[in-house]
Amino acid sequence: MFRREFLRTSAALSAAAILPIPSFASNALGLEKIGIQFFSLPKLLDKDVHAALKLLSDIGFREAELYGPFPFSTQHAKDRWNAVTPSLGWSGSGFYGMPPKEFRAALAQHGLTVPSIHTDLDTLRKGMPALGEAGQQIGFTYIGLPAIPEEERKTLDDYKRLADEFNKIGAEAKKYGLRYAYHNHGYGLKEINGQIPLDIILNNTDPELVFFEMDLYWTTAGGANPVDYLNRYPNRYHLMHVKDMKEKVLFEGDGGNSKQWIALFPYMTTAGSGVLDLKNILTVAKKQGVKHFFVEQDMVANPEEALKKSFDYLHSL
Repeated sequence: MFRREFLRTSAALSAAAILPIPSFASNALGLEKIGIQFFSLPKLLDKDVHAALKLLSDIGFREAELYGPFPFSTQHAKDRWNAVTPSLGWSGSGFYGMPPKEFRAALAQHGLTVPSIHTDLDTLRKGMPALGEAGQQIGFTYIGLPAIPEEERKTLDDYKRLADEFNKIGAEAKKYGLRYAYHNHGYGLKEINGQIPLDIILNNTDPELVFFEMDLYWTTAGGANPVDYLNRYPNRYHLMHVKDMKEKVLFEGDGGNSKQWIALFPYMTTAGSGVLDLKNILTVAKKQGVKHFFVEQDMVANPEEALKKSFDYLHSL
């Protein structure tokens, strides 16, 4: 069985090496490899992963960021995922039922690489060896936490404790050749007793061990200025979710739960067609150390059209 899988994977990688991949020269802004967060087209990936990869490749995307759970994720993470998928109408994640090497071969066939994944806090705490092995198999370096569980971020002391734990996670990740990155949502951007929780994390984590992924949409919806954070914390943000807003909107509350996030989904729009000054933001981001830019339009209704518009805009800058 192992020999058959090895031969099948080797053949796919060999074929990928000779297949013509469309060439998209870098733009003036220097976005050589525009990426895509797979949460933008989960239904299509769930239905036919190969068709989805071909679509992304034909548009011009060259990098992808995956979301979990993965085969190696903890049972707790899988249980939480299984509890929400019935309401989503789809359940695919991770490697979409393929062995890691086979999945990497499918990505390579369409000219895609994976520098980053999103996992969960439980797996980060307990499964670093498995994350390291998967990183070698798939090729990713960054392991991102997309959100802190609500029950773990109630007070400022919680954020201080998390900053200490993030340093430990980052140190453990480094042992396996990985980089730990925290992705912000809308919570943690407003003052609590005179302190901003996100600033506590940024100020109390080691720049050599803990990196950040800025979500432009949630940062703005939380009342913060993306450019301000990029300038105040140079070289801390290595990744970015590129989104746009039809009109500027803020969370009704603190942006701390999925109900508030979903309420703002209708205001998401394709990059360049909203009110965010993406050209200026991305120019500052490049200057301040962001290395990977992922288009994300959560569960967009028409990914074939919407994602192409976002790519074309970014490529035109």
